[in-house]
Amino acid sequence: MSPTNTAQSTDTPHQDADQADQELPALDFAPEQLPPDHRSGFVAVVGRPNVGKSTLLNGWLGQKIAAVSPKPQTTRQRLMGILTSAEAQVIFFDTPGLHRPQHQLGRFMVDQAQQALPDADVICLVVDGSAAPSGADRIVAQDIVARAADAAVILIVNKVDLMTASQVAERVAVYRALLPSAADWVVLSALDAAGLADGLARIVRLLPLGPRYYPEDQVTDLQERFIAAEMIREQVLLHTHQEVPHSAAVLVDEFKERPDGVVYISATIYVERDSQKGIILGKNGQLIKQIGQGARSQIEELVDGKVYLELWVKVWEQWRKNERWLRELGYALPRPPR
Repeated sequence: MSPTNTAQSTDTPHQDADQADQELPALDFAPEQLPPDHRSGFVAVVGRPNVGKSTLLNGWLGQKIAAVSPKPQTTRQRLMGILTSAEAQVIFFDTPGLHRPQHQLGRFMVDQAQQALPDADVICLVVDGSAAPSGADRIVAQDIVARAADAAVILIVNKVDLMTASQVAERVAVYRALLPSAADWVVLSALDAAGLADGLARIVRLLPLGPRYYPEDQVTDLQERFIAAEMIREQVLLHTHQEVPHSAAVLVDEFKERPDGVVYISATIYVERDSQKGIILGKNGQLIKQIGQGARSQIEELVDGKVYLELWVKVWEQWRKNERWLRELGYALPRPPR
């Protein structure tokens, strides 16, 4: 986040042009050397809401790019995470939970998840193994079969930490029955990282041979201001209940580094009713202060520096049903062609 230094030194001794040319080392523009069996490809992480998809992605990446909370439908947009090793480059798409939409925002979320399926090389269907399959799990499995016939499929039975040994075998069997017989499967716990390495190894084995599509040190295509907005929204989810967290959206209005190195962020939390605004502010502004403190500490890890965070709360009535406001918040469905 430090500013680029554009100053140039003016005290370098003068050299003869021919002598300088002779002393410059030859530049090697050879392509990056990768093993002949290097694999790369796109992996869609799908499932119904609240099964642990974002926790799983953060765990594989080894850092946080996706908001996580106990609330369903925490993820609203398709997020890309890039994991690069010597043997492979895995490009993950974390998707919103597939569900029956009740408003324009819900339709946007379902569209984001479904768009990830046709182009995926591997599809990870994440399920909550601590519960029997629901109607939503069956719908997601049907969607995979219908939209992604050419992709390899892995069943990821999550939350093994909440299951007994007998439940594991039983749940794996009933969930596997929802998918084609060729689908691979793995049992893991995204929360405590048990089985993450095994799951990743199975994904890599199913990827096609290919080059790296992104630089080795790139972890996501998301801008820092987007991730900051998600971290603020995550704190709203963690500190509020009932309808309030689902009626909240966050837009970062300003994100800049000041001369002293402190990153200044101004963001607005949008809600649908005055009563929700009052809840988020809290008595004497105490809740908005807690939300800001929690978000600031996470954003400071993201930018690796000090952050000054300023939060505002505004009311946009029924913004989840308003296409114009959805577009301003970055949630709009693409307009159909004329």
